[in-house]
Amino acid sequence: MKALTWHGKADVRVDTVADPVIKDPTDVIVKVTTTGLCGSDLHLYQVFGPFLDAGDILGHEPMGIVEETGPEVTAVRPGDRVVVPFNVSCGTCFMCGRGLHSQCETTQVHEHDKGAALFGYTKLYGQVPGGQAEYLRVPFGNTLPVKVPEGPPDDRFVYLSDVLPTAWQAVQYADVPPGGSLAVLGLGPIGDMCTRVAAHLGIETVIGIDLVPERLDRARRHGVHTLALGKNEDVVAAVRDLTDGRGPDAVIDAVGLEAHGAPVAAGAQTLTGLLPDALAARLMKRAGVDRLSALYLAIELVRRGGTISLSGVYGGMADPLPMLTLFDKQVQLRMGQANVRRWIPDLLPLVTDGDPLGVDDFATHRLPLDEAPAAYEMFQKKQDGAVKVLFAP
Repeated sequence: MKALTWHGKADVRVDTVADPVIKDPTDVIVKVTTTGLCGSDLHLYQVFGPFLDAGDILGHEPMGIVEETGPEVTAVRPGDRVVVPFNVSCGTCFMCGRGLHSQCETTQVHEHDKGAALFGYTKLYGQVPGGQAEYLRVPFGNTLPVKVPEGPPDDRFVYLSDVLPTAWQAVQYADVPPGGSLAVLGLGPIGDMCTRVAAHLGIETVIGIDLVPERLDRARRHGVHTLALGKNEDVVAAVRDLTDGRGPDAVIDAVGLEAHGAPVAAGAQTLTGLLPDALAARLMKRAGVDRLSALYLAIELVRRGGTISLSGVYGGMADPLPMLTLFDKQVQLRMGQANVRRWIPDLLPLVTDGDPLGVDDFATHRLPLDEAPAAYEMFQKKQDGAVKVLFAP
């Protein structure tokens, strides 16, 4: 089969690799019909090389048709249309039973002291072959795949794999009070969807902040009050003007470890990438290598007693945090990988009975998988208005 594989920093290729096979009696094989390019994939493209091997299959946002099932699978059958959550979660353990599928005890990666395994996402999370491929082996066939209706195009459902639950959880974790306000830092796919979810849930004031004009225009067209970074505008003052001088009740950081405006940390990331893998991996586990500009801005923006919800991925172990400010402002921090399966009952009706979140036209680019290497570069450089890229294997 064809699959998008990692070969080095900023080097991904479409290779011919072995087809996946049934290994456990509850496995299913899915023929992938649509698979997304996520901002988290860019972290693999640029930063997390020490935890990848040449030939690793990337991607964690797939959907498709069940091709084959193991002998103990009863929940789906060949021909069913399914979305595959990015958490490899069993659905039956202590953590899954409490809606913490990203901490699944069955697939926790004990070697690296990490939570649930993830599709297509490094040795730290199980090195499970990903979904930017023609076929995907999916374990826990009775509890993990999400069966979706026939009829509407894939665009209606594919975001259930990651974008929708990640944005939904970020807004839920923000816990904005009735009549309150929310600022979203970063208007890539997750941040953009966060603003749509917030509006759908009735949050009165939603402010989107970014530095890419096309992303600001896109959010503005959906009724978001937008502010541009780096345009001689005092964003902190502007946000306070919109929130009675206090700052928003909550801020979502949808940017993460590769924020702009942090040259020292950017240099540390570059330097780490030049080291031998074993040394770089040890450094990343023990050092501060994140660009924290977005998080620092979130801390400055949020009102006293407010909440910061982190959905952007961070990877450093010893990044400096302004603990005095966090404590003095009585800020609550909530964060973590999205617990995809937890939110499916809330989200599936929103993509089945109408389209209140605008998923039908959410993608900016639809490309064949063969064009994935160029798409990664385009998305990383924020070119051609790229916000969400979908591949057809």
